[in-house]
Amino acid sequence: MMTITKISAFVIFLAGLCLTVISCQSVSLGSRETAVVPVRPDTYLPAFENGRINSREITESSGIAASKCQENVLWTHNDSGDGPFIYAIDLQGRHLGTWKIPNVSNFDWEDIATFRNKDGTCFIYIGEIGNNRRRRAESEIFRITEPLIEGAGGSNRRKPVITPKAEKLRFVYPDVRQDAEALLVHPTSGEIYVISKLLTGAAGVYNVQADFDSPNAILAKKIGELSLPAVPNGLVTGGDISPDGRRVVVSDYFSGYELVLAVDEENFDEIWRSKPQPFDIGSREIGEAVAYGADG
Repeated sequence: MMTITKISAFVIFLAGLCLTVISCQSVSLGSRETAVVPVRPDTYLPAFENGRINSREITESSGIAASKCQENVLWTHNDSGDGPFIYAIDLQGRHLGTWKIPNVSNFDWEDIATFRNKDGTCFIYIGEIGNNRRRRAESEIFRITEPLIEGAGGSNRRKPVITPKAEKLRFVYPDVRQDAEALLVHPTSGEIYVISKLLTGAAGVYNVQADFDSPNAILAKKIGELSLPAVPNGLVTGGDISPDGRRVVVSDYFSGYELVLAVDEENFDEIWRSKPQPFDIGSREIGEAVAYGADG
């Protein structure tokens, strides 16, 4: 968890083989900056700034996710201490609305994800997964139906739009208490993944059963480790799964990395065996989040 209050900057990456920004873009946001990620890291051209978050309410953005139901809408939240608010912005960083989730608190929110089910209903997942001092035995994931942007333009923290109550999922790790900043939801299966954040080694990748009806804490399953080509190699601050479910993007404070599932592989969990490929995410300070755009 960082306590830096900088205005976020948007950064766009263009692939050398792409003809337009829209056809190959994905969206990534550091805690202070945002980037657009093409299909292959080795095709990146230098990043450039696309916009800046203009809301004074979004002072420490710690997660970002693209809506899968509303065009050109990004969802974000502040780190700990802000209250249970989520914010919508457009691709230029303009504030579209503020929502308050009535039955949760923000102790240490670290990431956000979106999901569209087979019926076409869109959801927002929020990871209450920060645990810097490892004092908390349980972590939580909240889920709400994605709010509509229409009619929310004048909302703010003083007068937010109130969402329905969130569904809550409590979980524990199978090994030791973990600090984590990356929450990922598979776009097809709805499987939930949490990636730990470590200074002393590779990050752990955990699958959390999406049982929001369970009265008990879910035991997460460790399915792999993620070692970034960086020092330290386990300092994962954000992540996302591409809309086609075949790529994963993760970030640390200063760089981005992409993992790609082999063409002939259908088991998504095999992606964690692939080697993360770094790409230039542009100049940013203490980046804490990354995401693909709705078009992948």
